[in-house]
Amino acid sequence: MDENKMMAFVGQAVGDVGAMLGGAMAVLGDKLGLYRAMKGAGPMTSAELAAATETSERYVREWLSAQATRGYVTYDGDGRFTLPDEHAIPLTDETSPACVIGAFETALGALYATDTIAERFRTGDGFAWGAHDQHVLGGCERFFRPGYLNFLTTTWIPALDGVEAKLKSGARIADVGCGHGASTLLLAEAYPASTVVGFDAHDGSVDAARKRAADAGLADRVEFDVASASTFSGSYDLVCFFDCLHDMGDPAGACAHVREQLARDGSLMLIEPFAGDDLADNLNPVGAAYYGFSTLLCTPCSLSQEVGTALGAQAGESRLRDIVTGAGFTTLTRVAETPFNLVLEAKV
Repeated sequence: MDENKMMAFVGQAVGDVGAMLGGAMAVLGDKLGLYRAMKGAGPMTSAELAAATETSERYVREWLSAQATRGYVTYDGDGRFTLPDEHAIPLTDETSPACVIGAFETALGALYATDTIAERFRTGDGFAWGAHDQHVLGGCERFFRPGYLNFLTTTWIPALDGVEAKLKSGARIADVGCGHGASTLLLAEAYPASTVVGFDAHDGSVDAARKRAADAGLADRVEFDVASASTFSGSYDLVCFFDCLHDMGDPAGACAHVREQLARDGSLMLIEPFAGDDLADNLNPVGAAYYGFSTLLCTPCSLSQEVGTALGAQAGESRLRDIVTGAGFTTLTRVAETPFNLVLEAKV
């Protein structure tokens, strides 16, 4: 027994307890507007922050102290705290690709299912995505949307083989597993000559997406329907799976169905969580987050469906290629990547 090694691990474990609670602190800071009030405001006391956000000073004081221990805010002495500009963007600016506030909300929602998932460990049963707390559904969109907003039409679509020209002149796009429609609406806004259809198996998400389309004034060229990846219909020049293939019970069947719905020379665009092919490649902070999400969300979701392939959020490009080519596509090419996503194009 190496006592020093054991105590080092105790320190790590205590740090993880603080990180787990720190996630809840981040959600509080977002929900109550505390981060937004501190952004660019310089040093503030708990009383000043409470007054600016119409909250209780005593709660705010404790929250600021907790944030200071995690290094999210700095303690400047004399009861004053500062949110550094470099921290404010990831915590408040949902137009920035650096924004991570949605990940905290997703994680908090996922934790609510811990006891339920523990029982699934014993039975092997799944747990549907739509059965999770609303923090999961809303937070997941908030986490991925900044990447879509910054890269989808500026980098990812242009990287596909001849697709951008089709979309500009007028094409049909299917966004399968569209959730609340963040990616669908971005496509509809960027390519007004094209028709975009969003499909999702969750009725509530489709309802929310329709409302957002109406609010954005895009209802005339985007539509949303309840359908799964193996039942959606129509002929499309581009089919998109945004961060959802690994959640599907039968990803091979879904890809085979896409192949049948693609127009001649059409493309399937896969956006998947960034991962290497080997576990050792993923032993890093991004991998830690994704494996945790996969244990509580992605793997149970797939196991709740027919076939239950359970790719997991860290499937990696090689495993994805086996799935896609096994479904009848001849090529799968990595066309772009970010620290959080792989962007792949499949062609028949």
